[in-house]
Amino acid sequence: MTTATSVAVREYQQLISGQMRPSTTGETFERHSPATGEHVETIAWGGEEDARLAIAAARQAFDVGSWSTGPAKQRHDVLLKIARQMRDEADALGEVISREVGKPLRMGVAEVKQSAGVFEYFAGLTLDLHGESITGFVPDAVGLTVKEPVGVVGIITPWNFPISLVSWKVAPALAAGCTVVIKPSEFTAGIAFELARIVSAAGAPDGVVNVVTGPGPVVGAELAASMDVDKIAFTGSTAVGKSIMQAASSNVKRVSLELGGKSPNIVFPDADLDAALRGTIYGIYMNTGQVCQAGTRLFFHESIKDEFMERIVERTAEAKVGQPDDPDVMMGPLINEAQLDKVLGYMELGQSEGASLLCGGGRLSGEGYDGGLFVQPTVFGEVRNDMRIAQEEIFGPVLSVISFSETDEMLRMANDTIYGLASAVWTKDLNTAFKVAKGLQAGTVWVNAFHSTPIVFMPYGGYKQSGTGREMGHEGLDEYFETKAIQIKLA
Repeated sequence: MTTATSVAVREYQQLISGQMRPSTTGETFERHSPATGEHVETIAWGGEEDARLAIAAARQAFDVGSWSTGPAKQRHDVLLKIARQMRDEADALGEVISREVGKPLRMGVAEVKQSAGVFEYFAGLTLDLHGESITGFVPDAVGLTVKEPVGVVGIITPWNFPISLVSWKVAPALAAGCTVVIKPSEFTAGIAFELARIVSAAGAPDGVVNVVTGPGPVVGAELAASMDVDKIAFTGSTAVGKSIMQAASSNVKRVSLELGGKSPNIVFPDADLDAALRGTIYGIYMNTGQVCQAGTRLFFHESIKDEFMERIVERTAEAKVGQPDDPDVMMGPLINEAQLDKVLGYMELGQSEGASLLCGGGRLSGEGYDGGLFVQPTVFGEVRNDMRIAQEEIFGPVLSVISFSETDEMLRMANDTIYGLASAVWTKDLNTAFKVAKGLQAGTVWVNAFHSTPIVFMPYGGYKQSGTGREMGHEGLDEYFETKAIQIKLA
């Protein structure tokens, strides 16, 4: 088995039916490090024909049936081999992620190890796949429910967690017996190709996993509209998710969407404020704020406003921003120039809306920053919930702080958004915790934590315009099955 190694510039071609091949367009895309501007990857830049070839390969692999109808133990063993190899290569794969995304190297390595755990988790579920029997409803009939793989799955993923978000989809799809076509972001395509290499080497037949790169409006749109794709699993913006839903109506394919967020992080005066402070900083600045579920709206009770605000600003000012290979760095760069312009635009917008800029607010330059896309972690105070910085997904290290006096008032503001992905509440009072958790319109509610509980396999997804369907858990596996009802009349 080949392994990932440290090289100056990596080159990747399309992976279709087990073969690496140049794109039919003959074009390539160069990826440059967001931290240094250095050329780190060259990938094939495909089009509609590449997507169609990959879909045909996945269709054939599924219809042949050696994977889709083979023994569950076969899929279990392959998933475990994938996980083991990912752990063996964690350092090298983490470096690929760090170079592509700009996130600190230790976080890239951690992402690989967490993703290996996803394959281990679904490997376990593979050996526990079953339907139900209905034997006591009437004396002369038996009912059975049977789980069958949905078919060919188109997987479209963004750049912020490039191996996690692919693994969350590939692992359950393979466990169910599906075949897949992965369309990763062009900014982080390398790690998807590395994962596909590991999957193939672990024993997945040719065509079970295919990777095609190219522009989203071309390659992604072809996957979404194709009559030969049975399901789309997408993570990305709400706007793109809506377009995918429309395209998927071509054959009424199954769709699961994990979209945007504007998550409330709520601190009550009886909370452990030291823990709430750590959770708030981690919740907003992890991955340079480029996180769908980031705690971008901080609600804290007015009785702790002065103390907590002062500590938030102090910790934000201390947060180290810099090169990914620095072990002390908390935040790396933003992913690309477009994202940099967007975040800087929101920093200006917050001030023009009347919010109080308490920390940060601009681009970083000078030694260690020139050539990279670095911004200051930023805190806005005196924010109204109807301001655009409190309503729109910024996808950057920008925290909007809102104070409240009554719990019902806070819940109204927390839910007053088109999103409903995640949330958190900090309190020592069990009644308050449950009241707020039940009242929040969000797919995930943390209590006295943000991003950081060890229960990592619970179902994940959003309310409202944060998406449809769930990833992880038994619910995440069910997304890749059809349920067939078999009714048997007894003689």
